[in-house]
Amino acid sequence: MEPVIPEKVQAELDRFANQDVFLHLETTNGAYAAHKDQSFFNSGAYIRNALIQYELGKVTGIGPYRIGLKLNIGWVYAEGITHFEVDDQERLLLAGHDYQGKLAVALQISKTPF
Repeated sequence: MEPVIPEKVQAELDRFANQDVFLHLETTNGAYAAHKDQSFFNSGAYIRNALIQYELGKVTGIGPYRIGLKLNIGWVYAEGITHFEVDDQERLLLAGHDYQGKLAVALQISKTPF
């Protein structure tokens, strides 16, 4: 993965717009940290292979970035995105890594299921 280049990510988001795509979105703040520190509040969200269609994808911020996908009835967004890549299957893989390099958020878009 490479650091987000907003223009490149925007072009990739545009490539997937207005068509059925599969979405993977997950957040974590350290799912396994709670067993080491009982005062640590763990939270997260996970959705995989949700079939969506968005009319607009948008990169905002100055880094870390927010990636928003405008659906016809609402929005999906991921905040804290720092890195991206397009893999050999043409999937757009976006990730946000914390200051220790650990994954905090992932947003992935594909024309085929993950």
